[in-house]
Amino acid sequence: MAFNHLPAGAHDALSPLSVRPVTDSVSMAHNQLPRNAGIRTSPRTVLGRLTTGAGRAARITHTEHLPPRIGTHADWPRQIRPEVVAAVRAAGIERPWAHQARTAEHALRGESVVVATGTASGKSLAYLAPVLSTLLDGSEEPNGRGATALYLAPTKALAADQRRAVADLAAPLGTGVRAAVYDGDTPVEEREWVRQYANYVLTNPDMLHRGILPGHPRWSSFLRALRYVVIDECHTYRGVFGSHVAQVLRRLRRVCARYGSSPVFLLASATAAEPAVAATRLTGLPVMEITDDSSPRGEVVFALWEPPLTELHGEQGAPVRRTATAESADLLTDLAVQGVRTVAFVRSRRGAELIALIAQERLAEVDRSLAGRVAAYRGGYLPEERRALERALHSGDLLGLAATTALELGMDVAGLDAVVLAGYPGTRASLWQQAGRAGRSGQGALAILVARDDPLDTYLVHHPEALFRQPVESTVLDPDNPYVLAPHLCSAAAELPLTEADLELFGPATEELMPQLEQRRLLRRRATAWHWTRRERAADLTDIRGEGGRPVQIVEAATGRLLGTVDASAAHTTVHEGAVHLHQGRSYLVGQLDLEDSVALVEEASPPYSTTARDTTAISILETTTEVPWGDARLCFGSVEVTNQVVSFLRRKLITGEVLGESRLDLPPRTLRTRAVWWTVTDDQLEDARVAPEALGGALHAAEHASIGMLPLFATCDRWDIGGVSVPLHPDTLLPTVFVYDGHPGGAGFAERAFHTAARWLTATREAIAACECDSGCPSCIQSPKCGNGNDPLDKKAAIRLLSTLLAKAPPQPADPDDAPV
Repeated sequence: MAFNHLPAGAHDALSPLSVRPVTDSVSMAHNQLPRNAGIRTSPRTVLGRLTTGAGRAARITHTEHLPPRIGTHADWPRQIRPEVVAAVRAAGIERPWAHQARTAEHALRGESVVVATGTASGKSLAYLAPVLSTLLDGSEEPNGRGATALYLAPTKALAADQRRAVADLAAPLGTGVRAAVYDGDTPVEEREWVRQYANYVLTNPDMLHRGILPGHPRWSSFLRALRYVVIDECHTYRGVFGSHVAQVLRRLRRVCARYGSSPVFLLASATAAEPAVAATRLTGLPVMEITDDSSPRGEVVFALWEPPLTELHGEQGAPVRRTATAESADLLTDLAVQGVRTVAFVRSRRGAELIALIAQERLAEVDRSLAGRVAAYRGGYLPEERRALERALHSGDLLGLAATTALELGMDVAGLDAVVLAGYPGTRASLWQQAGRAGRSGQGALAILVARDDPLDTYLVHHPEALFRQPVESTVLDPDNPYVLAPHLCSAAAELPLTEADLELFGPATEELMPQLEQRRLLRRRATAWHWTRRERAADLTDIRGEGGRPVQIVEAATGRLLGTVDASAAHTTVHEGAVHLHQGRSYLVGQLDLEDSVALVEEASPPYSTTARDTTAISILETTTEVPWGDARLCFGSVEVTNQVVSFLRRKLITGEVLGESRLDLPPRTLRTRAVWWTVTDDQLEDARVAPEALGGALHAAEHASIGMLPLFATCDRWDIGGVSVPLHPDTLLPTVFVYDGHPGGAGFAERAFHTAARWLTATREAIAACECDSGCPSCIQSPKCGNGNDPLDKKAAIRLLSTLLAKAPPQPADPDDAPV
């Protein structure tokens, strides 16, 4: 039997929720809270109020105080037009910070540059000043459109927010700057105006891939005059998504060259390791880096918060902590009662809905007017719903928001006082990005990381040095991934026939792929160029976010109303027949999932349970790329094929987590070809580790779960990016084997990173299991929130002995700064 641990979209289980009344530690006139401002109270005072309840203080495992920092000013480069300088001053900024001025200097010299400084350090102004100045210069050119600029954001919300910021800043500049958003929400009647007249177009990589580049003749005047390409939040372009975006940018450069332009790339990133290296890999061009943050910062108080153990027991009788969802809902409630403007970041869409719903119910007990000032914000909402929430947050109508990462990269929200992180977001870059949403006007800020019942979160709240004494991660992406590169070569050929001279632009793997694309009759060589041969659009060959197919629409059966969407990759586990779906505080039951038409029909209902999908997974080895002996054991890296099928779902009571029943499902299997790291052990090693045959499955399964939970310490990923399988006797190795694989076609670089840091990674895994206080395994060490086998079997003690034996003969690995855990 194989025990599996799936990547993103596999499960969205809810641990038991322990209900407690809202704390009454703060007394104030709730109905007199201002709509446009939070309470400017010291973050230490706010935290002190949160810990006055029974047992609250004991939940804080560590408090980090980041002192305020004084800013350093500089002068704008002389090439910045005086009208732009005047507009910046009118916005209240007398002089730029030193890093803003340096970024502008590089841009004006025609040098691509990445500014990688802290959240709220003014990165937007660093690239906007040279861009606006250049657009004004171009607007004075006779008989021409003038210079243009393209802005790319990872989310629609961020592009819309930046559009507002540009409009405000450029208002004194008249018609010289014509900014417009061009994305899937742009009305058809507006798109022609944008193409013809806008000189600052804000979009996202998806629209560039599917709309602008395939239709480049209609954009010819814009592309011919393109001077700058701004890539905001570029640290988010990692893994498979980053690899896709890297190829989209190479296609953009190629089409621009066709029209005689060679734009300068201006990138903005949260603090990242080696940002110039990552930016160069992303754009394919040399990029300068600005990393010295010269902006001021208010005091930041960062608390690590571990929910208490409850009297409840979960799977296999394991002790259960109060969930991060329930704990974060309490904190959001109490902060709203204090008038503290707060965003609670949540890992899942369902979690965001639940936190908002719980907070609304508890606030209504205090003052009914407060309940309407807390809401959820997540992907999958309709455009008009997103815009309404964004306006309410900007205006101060909302005091609290439970949001997914759609908001982390969504808006430049000023005036927030606090951030609650419901679980570690997967990387330190995201941690600081989310925490930086508070204190954005220079005031003090409170950030609280609430640990999930998970090995990594538990480790981090008890090892604060892993968060606060380590640099952020390097950005991992691989543009040469053949699964990524092949569809972009087809898209490029459809845009303009590919020539020999183009091959170097797309990377060294291109030459090997071209004959394969010809054999598959996707491309045909005629004379000196390759042409796209199909009638369908080449851009439709791939989804650059790696989500695998068009989104599934969630439709209310009785009315035909579209509620939202869910990614195709998550549909089997989240909107299968019988699944509970939450949307803006309302619950629905899925009556039918039509995979052919990508529609899930739902009916409003109030079931007293949540649903959790269960599945089976098989894995086969296609190719072993590298193999290293660890004594008699073997550590391997290579290509694998993973076959997964959702077979049933459980119904659980919301409060206790008690399983009410299991229902079978008839869904087709899905196959994934990807990259994996795996290790094997021999019978002699099992004997040395005192792992009896009846304990072997539990030992391997426990080691697999814990190693997946710990991998984000060593690779720029989170556990939802990766999957795993453990098998007491695998047919390809003929040995007990544990696999950890990338949850994306072709791989994302995470398993390869695991292979190269395996000794440190598996040592940390063993230590995390051994350090846990539980007797036989719990979610804090070896249980997984997305296990397809219900966390059965698991053997904690046998897993520790097995890993100790495995690591005893592991070869030493060289010290590498990049290998340090987070």
